[in-house]
Amino acid sequence: VPHLPGGTHDDPAARAASARAPFVSATPNDPLHGITLEAMLTELHAHYGWDGLAQRVDIRCFKSEPSIKSSLKFLRKTPWARQKVEALFVQLRRRG
Repeated sequence: VPHLPGGTHDDPAARAASARAPFVSATPNDPLHGITLEAMLTELHAHYGWDGLAQRVDIRCFKSEPSIKSSLKFLRKTPWARQKVEALFVQLRRRG
């Protein structure tokens, strides 16, 4: 097995892990890391209900025949609305 400077083996897995290390160490600071949009929306709905969500984020999918499925479809296509929902989720988690 060839050696690289510093005595490290030329191991693709080790290089990949090393290349990922800065990203992995910074990730725990992201309050949304590892949380799916569906999990986020489900938790928000359980806490606020559809009426409460509609009051906090003024989008039609929370007002007119709301459902998790239709809201997910809209939020995945609409970045500004998704950002508002994510911000509300972070706010809820910090309070609670």
